[in-house]
Amino acid sequence: MEKISKRGNLIKLLLIAIIMTVAAISHAQKIKPNESGYAPANGTKVYYEVYGEGKPIILIHGAYYTIDLNWGQLMPELAKTRKVIAIELQGHGHTPFSERKLSRATLASDVEKVMDYLKIDSADIVGYSFGGQVAYQFAIQSPKRLRKLVIISSVYKSEGWVPEVTGIFKIMKPEFLANSPLQAAYDAVAPDKTKWNKFLEQMMALAGEPFNLGDDNIAKITAPVLIISGDNDGMDKIELAKTYKLLGGGVAADLQAMPKSHLVIIPNQSHVSLMNQTKEIFGYLDSFLQ
Repeated sequence: MEKISKRGNLIKLLLIAIIMTVAAISHAQKIKPNESGYAPANGTKVYYEVYGEGKPIILIHGAYYTIDLNWGQLMPELAKTRKVIAIELQGHGHTPFSERKLSRATLASDVEKVMDYLKIDSADIVGYSFGGQVAYQFAIQSPKRLRKLVIISSVYKSEGWVPEVTGIFKIMKPEFLANSPLQAAYDAVAPDKTKWNKFLEQMMALAGEPFNLGDDNIAKITAPVLIISGDNDGMDKIELAKTYKLLGGGVAADLQAMPKSHLVIIPNQSHVSLMNQTKEIFGYLDSFLQ
C-alpha cells in the first residue's frame, strides 16, 4: 500500500511538471504550418504538419503528447533552416484512434508511410520519450530512409529506465490523467474526444509490457546517433553508457578517431523539464545535423 501511495505521489509530481511545460509553451512563438493533412498508413491515417524549407527533419512526439505540446518551442528554431515534418502517432492529437494493434514496429512503419506520401526519400529523425523508442525502431527496420538519428530522453529497452519509472508504467490508469493538460491538449484537436479513455488504455497497456529492441540491432545502426538526456530524467545512466558503447561511443578519442555518434547529458533536468531547454537542445541538434 505504501508503494502505491508513493507512486501516486510521483504521478502527481509528473503532472505538475507537465503543467509547467504547458505554461512555457503558451508563451512560445507560434508559427503556422506550410502544409498539414493526413497520410494513409497501414490501414489508418496519420496527421502531419510541415514547416519551413530545407533538408527534411521528422519529429516524433512522446506518449500522450500532441505536436504543439511536445515541439511548440523547438519548431520555430528548426524551421528557420529545415523542412520540419511533425507527426502525431496513432490515437494522438489529430490522428484518429484505431483498434489496430499498437506496436513500435507498426508506428515506425507509419512514419515511413508519411515519408512516402510526402515524397521524402530520407530524413533526419528526432524522437522524444516514447517517440524515441519509435525512432530507434525506425532506424532498425528502415535504415536506408534514415540520415541521422536524435534520441531525446528515451530507451530501446525497459531496463534503460530506472526502476521507479518502469514501476509507474505498471500502475498507470486512465483516471490518473483525467482533466490533465494532456487531456486538454487532446480535446482541443482530436477528431473524436470520446476516444480519450480507449486511447489511454491502449497506450498504457503497451507501456506496461516489457520490451527490448535488441542490443545487436542497436549495434547495427550505421547512421550517426545523438542521444540527449537529462541528468535526472529517469534514464539509467549505466545502461545509457552501455547504449552509447553499442553505438561506437565511450572511447579514448585522443587515441583513436572521434565517434560519429554523440552523447549529451544536460544538468539539473528531469524527463519533462528537459524539453523546455530549447536553446540547449537546438544548439546540439543544429551542430549534429549539419
